Amino acid sequence: MTEQRLRREAERRARLRETLAHPQGVQALGALRVVLSPRTASRVRYAAAMHGVTLQIRRLRPSAVVPAYQTAQAAGLDLAADLDAPVTIEPGAIALVPCGFAMALPPGFEAQVRPRSGLATKFGISMPNAPGTIDADYRGEVKVPLINLGRAAFVVEPGMRIAQMVIARVEQAQISVVHELAETERGAGGFGSTGTAVR
Repeated sequence: MTEQRLRREAERRARLRETLAHPQGVQALGALRVVLSPRTASRVRYAAAMHGVTLQIRRLRPSAVVPAYQTAQAAGLDLAADLDAPVTIEPGAIALVPCGFAMALPPGFEAQVRPRSGLATKFGISMPNAPGTIDADYRGEVKVPLINLGRAAFVVEPGMRIAQMVIARVEQAQISVVHELAETERGAGGFGSTGTAVR
């Protein structure tokens, strides 16, 4: 790639990063007079769809890390521990780790907090209530309960990414009390009633 092409590519990427950082910019991307590769265009379209929901974040402490997607098509925002000092979780113990921020979701959405796969598979660090739910009307500090299912003590360092948060739509059901329920082939079968073999 020539020096001129490298410079043009760097300029395109810089404009793209600036646009993706702001929802308004993503929505107006069609007005930008830039030439995007098919791969980049796909990433932009995905980002535009993801920016349809606004998540308001209020830092409760200056050290709090704002949740962020780590890749272009990541489903979850990483949550980081906001600690003054490291916290040790002994095997079998549970620790409630603060994240240092509060947030607001629009009505009709929830935040699902889930374990990070790397911490779970390498160290046995999970969540006792996985997935945890944060309701749209909650305004307190976001905290993550971590449980150590491993065999060794685990140290949570300040700023460590400890969980991921997925924003999802939810429905509130209308409750109807009835005398009878519609019959199904399965009926009341549960707790392994279908067996484990592939049918």
